[in-house]
Amino acid sequence: MPATAAVLSTTAPPGATFRLDGVRLGRAGGSAVLDGLGLRIRAGEVLAVVGPSGCGKSTLLRTLAGLLPPLSGTVTQDGAPITRPDADRALIFQDDALLPWRTVRGNVELPLAIRRVPRVERRRTAEDWLARVGLAEHAHKLPHQISGGQRQRVQLARALAARPRAVLMDEPFGALDAQTRTGMQDLLVDVLACTGATVVFVTHDVDEALFVGDRIALLHADTVVDVPLPRDRSADRSALRRRILSSL
Repeated sequence: MPATAAVLSTTAPPGATFRLDGVRLGRAGGSAVLDGLGLRIRAGEVLAVVGPSGCGKSTLLRTLAGLLPPLSGTVTQDGAPITRPDADRALIFQDDALLPWRTVRGNVELPLAIRRVPRVERRRTAEDWLARVGLAEHAHKLPHQISGGQRQRVQLARALAARPRAVLMDEPFGALDAQTRTGMQDLLVDVLACTGATVVFVTHDVDEALFVGDRIALLHADTVVDVPLPRDRSADRSALRRRILSSL
């Protein structure tokens, strides 16, 4: 095996921890969308982030991803400043961003190929993740040959195949119909259970936040609330739902 080739670990990596202290976020030369933000994100948790449009949810994700530096304050992962993108952090958007000329399996293999994982290993890993998201029989197809919900499954498999320590999700199911969206929420909760990854999940949907999140950050109110267990759609969380909606 070449010395430059990478081999994926067989054990789940620990989730990343994030800390934001006195953070001001926005684009240089423009007004800040968040100012004085303080936030702790625990290893292995799913933190759902809600708030009205323009409150800085997507800006927060891009800062955690290392794509947008803070205007002031500190943003760290495991105590080290975040200064650039890193393979430890996967970013998932509402647009699936699949490469149209690569097959479904080829798209899932892409981050592994970039890391120079040997062909046999990345093929096995891609096929394993496609099976986990219920798309094993579609591995040979191109993205335009599958549905929007299936493309989002491919994007999820691609993000998790490289075993990131954090997954940053920006309204990933926002463009899906209600039934497909519910199925994707169930799938997300199921597959994340075995990854150990920390997840920051941005959404406008309070019910979605209540289902997928361990905690919910209300950016506009500078508040984080715990979501009681069990994670069950039949659980009565009406009081917490009303509290969140009233804050919006």
